[in-house]
Amino acid sequence: MSWARIMAPLSGGQGDAAAVAAATLVAEAFGAELAGVYTPADVADVMPWMGEGFLGGVQTTALESLKEATAAGEVSALKALDGVVYDKKQFVALQTPVWAGLSAESRLSDVIVFTSDPARGRGPLAEAFQQMVADEQRPVLVARDGLKIDGGVVAVAWDGGKEASRAARLATPLLEKASKVVIIAAPKASSRTFDPAKLQAYYAARGVAAEVRLLDDSGDAAPAIMGAAASAGADILVAGAFGHPRLQEFIFGGTTRTLLGADSPSLFLSH
Repeated sequence: MSWARIMAPLSGGQGDAAAVAAATLVAEAFGAELAGVYTPADVADVMPWMGEGFLGGVQTTALESLKEATAAGEVSALKALDGVVYDKKQFVALQTPVWAGLSAESRLSDVIVFTSDPARGRGPLAEAFQQMVADEQRPVLVARDGLKIDGGVVAVAWDGGKEASRAARLATPLLEKASKVVIIAAPKASSRTFDPAKLQAYYAARGVAAEVRLLDDSGDAAPAIMGAAASAGADILVAGAFGHPRLQEFIFGGTTRTLLGADSPSLFLSH
């Protein structure tokens, strides 16, 4: 089992260089294709609120400005991708409908790489992040300073639930590259009954040796998990992402928001 296509959504902004650098690090570790996918604002999304009350000339000017910004952003995004030396890379510039195109690209990618700002609901790719995790349910890597793939330490947050199980399974190729894998579980903080040794056995059957750390905390599991991950020296934390319907400004539940709001480690998430 391996990863063959790593995707990095790009906005044409300042954050693209960091996203490309992180995605390249992941792609190099697996010899995978790197896809830089330019994800501009969609003219089709802007049109409805421009329909009534706009004079024709004002509407035309606004649309032309948006098109110019989109073209400039594409040049900037391509420059960011060209800034890394890697043979197996591809640039994709999405057209209207942008969100449909982003979904299609993600469905044929193994991992989607973002930086911290979109994951925290900031910047032009914030909605793209939510779409990838909550709507498309794609595995996402939130890359932060110190990201390490080959020979790194990976912690796996485990509560036996569907989301955590999906993340734990999909992260297996990542764990195979790690020098150390730690399963972190806080049974007293969960309403579920689960046995971390079962996940340990699942990994062992796939050639991954993992140790188990049980936490005694009975309250909010997120701070305890973050503390245990830091204690283990984790470069990446694998966790299930918990989402809510899109009736809120930021859709993720409290535990996930805590993980996304931290400065380290990098996160591998799946909903």
